[in-house]
Amino acid sequence: MLTRLRNTIAEYPSQFWLMVVGLFISSAGASMIWPFLMIYVSEKLSLSLSAVSTLITINAIMGLFASFIAGAVSDKLGRKLVMVVSLTVNGIGYLFMSQAHSYLGFALIMVLMGASNPLYQVGSDAMLADMIVPEKRTNAYAIIRMINNAGVAVGPAMGGFLATRSYTYAFLGAAFGMLTYSLLLFLRARETLNKAYQSENEPEIESLGGYGRVFKDRPYVVFALLVGIGLIAPAMLWTLFAVYTKQNFGLPENLYGWLPTTNALMCVFVQFPLTQVSRRFRPLPVIGVGMLIYALGVGSVALMNSFWGFWASMVLMTFGELTLIPTVSKYIADLAPADMRGRYMSFYWFAWGIARGAAPLIGGFLNDNISPRSIWIGGLTIGLASTIGLFIFSARKRDPQPV
Repeated sequence: MLTRLRNTIAEYPSQFWLMVVGLFISSAGASMIWPFLMIYVSEKLSLSLSAVSTLITINAIMGLFASFIAGAVSDKLGRKLVMVVSLTVNGIGYLFMSQAHSYLGFALIMVLMGASNPLYQVGSDAMLADMIVPEKRTNAYAIIRMINNAGVAVGPAMGGFLATRSYTYAFLGAAFGMLTYSLLLFLRARETLNKAYQSENEPEIESLGGYGRVFKDRPYVVFALLVGIGLIAPAMLWTLFAVYTKQNFGLPENLYGWLPTTNALMCVFVQFPLTQVSRRFRPLPVIGVGMLIYALGVGSVALMNSFWGFWASMVLMTFGELTLIPTVSKYIADLAPADMRGRYMSFYWFAWGIARGAAPLIGGFLNDNISPRSIWIGGLTIGLASTIGLFIFSARKRDPQPV
């Protein structure tokens, strides 16, 4: 076991492991508060679920615009810069959020954090693609997800415990995690952008903020939007699950915290062996299967009415996540030209932003105008529509040659 661990460490550059350590610290901190944020705001402001959910939509809308900026800046100025800025702004945002007392105050902070979130996501994905050779990328993205979720396994359990006493401690934990990782990157990371790739395509890069080439790649645009539509379903779950279980079934924060912790533990212990199996198959069919499992997991929540039922739904949904997300990242990293990785990843995160923006609006509307359980029926329907589209796309499109 120790020999295998040493060999795995030796396979990847030291900066990859720096990102691994920093990501664990930041994800543990952020997940102390994020799963409970809608409960905190709804109770603090005494607003309906639909009203409170608009804060997540505001955050996501800002993320949509920032996604395009992040890709262009990442490809032009470097990955490290956008990652450090994103983590620093988010850390400061959590500090301010602990002191907010009005809807306007929360909305302004959501604008700030929404604008900064895609910077790290795009920069990190592009940095990994820069550092890791194509044949090792699937495992590298899987390891990153494992470590991220190891942090998430710790965070919600601690956060739920702290939230029952004072939410301020949870906010401070989130800020500490983000700012610590930001400092590690600033002091120890090197820039990975190879600017030699840029000179040949410089005139075209300047068009449409550098996205002209991305939009000309019609199959990729279709693929990213299909994935984005399907991700509305899990985004509904992560946004509304805590409020749904507490308001309708009386599930307290400290008990709910074990649901995201279960998700995280599965990502830690199941992700790598599952990836070893899924990498043997073509990426596109694997992505379709992952989306199908995702949709079924979200839809199953409508059938549950107790902690263990919700736990079973989380387990099912997590298998979809483990199948889908690393495979999508690997597929895009292989598809994108080396000088356009930031912008290709950026457009994918733009699709993520559409999902995060639409999910609370759709879920809040279904909850307030039809019934709470209709949230999950709606998520299932959306997920199945995306699944059908992805399987049709897979039948018509060949896999890319890695770059």
